[in-house]
Amino acid sequence: MNFFKTQQFKALYQQTWPMLLGLFTIMGSQLVDSAFIGQLGSQPLAVVGFSIPIYQLIIGVQVGLGIATTASISSAIGSNRKLYAKYLGMLVLCIGVTTITVLCVLLWYYQEGIAYSLGAEPSLFQLLRDYWFPWLLSCWLGAILYFGYSICRSHGETLLPGKVMVITSLLNIILDPVFIFTLNMGLAGAAWATCISFIIGCFIIFRAIIQKPYIAMLYNVGRAKKGINTIVKFTIPAMLSQFIPPVSAMLVTVIIASYGDIAVGAWGLANRIEYISIIMILALTMALPPMIGNLKGRNKIPEIFFLVKTAMKTIIVFQLAITLFILVISKPVANLLSVNSQIESLLLHYLWIVPVSYGALGICMVCVSACNAMGLPKSALVISLLRLFSCYLPLIWVGSEVYGLLGIFIGATIGNFLSGMLGWSIFLQQYKKISKSQPDVKLLSIIKG
Repeated sequence: MNFFKTQQFKALYQQTWPMLLGLFTIMGSQLVDSAFIGQLGSQPLAVVGFSIPIYQLIIGVQVGLGIATTASISSAIGSNRKLYAKYLGMLVLCIGVTTITVLCVLLWYYQEGIAYSLGAEPSLFQLLRDYWFPWLLSCWLGAILYFGYSICRSHGETLLPGKVMVITSLLNIILDPVFIFTLNMGLAGAAWATCISFIIGCFIIFRAIIQKPYIAMLYNVGRAKKGINTIVKFTIPAMLSQFIPPVSAMLVTVIIASYGDIAVGAWGLANRIEYISIIMILALTMALPPMIGNLKGRNKIPEIFFLVKTAMKTIIVFQLAITLFILVISKPVANLLSVNSQIESLLLHYLWIVPVSYGALGICMVCVSACNAMGLPKSALVISLLRLFSCYLPLIWVGSEVYGLLGIFIGATIGNFLSGMLGWSIFLQQYKKISKSQPDVKLLSIIKG
């Protein structure tokens, strides 16, 4: 296709491939992690399944702050305010560390109540307690590391975060069997292996950030207030947008839990496979914001539209290939990840139905990411709200009522397709509003092309 040879695609490729490589190793390590945990039985898998929506909640906070980081810092760099960009980096770190620490402490304190509300049986609570301390510590370390990635990406540095992702993931794969089996730590061992990997990753990334330097101490109170206002302006709507998926995941988990621990375990494995399957989408949503923010800072609005279109075409092509690949390998993957025949059967049904809709899901995610980077976090929030509460959750509930677990998979698939169409429609509407203030004669031809 001709768009693969365009300047926009080449620029997007240069920013995306390090993130893609890094995310691929992360997702691969999580899949290996799942394979090891799957050998421990259905209860450990159920504990992981109940932990996933909480993990998504933590991810929502860190990604919300990450969006604020890339949007505000890249825009400042684009408008040639480089020192101010460094101040923003330091403020993001301070706000992020404080927020994540408070959240993880609260989750630890209320862990049993949270698990019970999600449908967990009391028989799982002891295993949950053993797992959640090192697991929450790994989540905290992972969030701090993510803030480091965001600061680097805001300055156009994607190679270093990609390298650190690869290093931490390989370390995790090596340490997993040592802690889980050799040291006989079981499920908790998987979390401790992740902790050690993230500690090493934090040392590498923040050493580089300080040496560059990408951050600077801010002693002026007035500038600090201005920086905080800038970050909060982006963070609150972006964070609310990121909170919606974990809330949705919790509600879906409650529905899944009504079918028993086997169903929760299969759903947890399916979610990990989904993260790997949409790896290109995740990489693009990480690479796009600093590029869009920089273009916005230089007031090159029409180029943003062309960049987003290029990203969407890339996603459609890539996800079609991924869907075909999943269909081919679904049977051996399901067999590898579980020793339980019921979990394997449910996982197979998921892999045969849901992946075909990942391309549409990717379009929706790119639209959310682009709106945030363009300084339209409220529009991104609207897309996320409509996606989950108008498309995804209602169809999952209807599917569950009509056709059980299989109906949930069908509902999720249809919901993803509707989300893609809805996201593109809202993004296009908002983009046209912004573009009206830009006297660019090429604008109409770009939109039509």
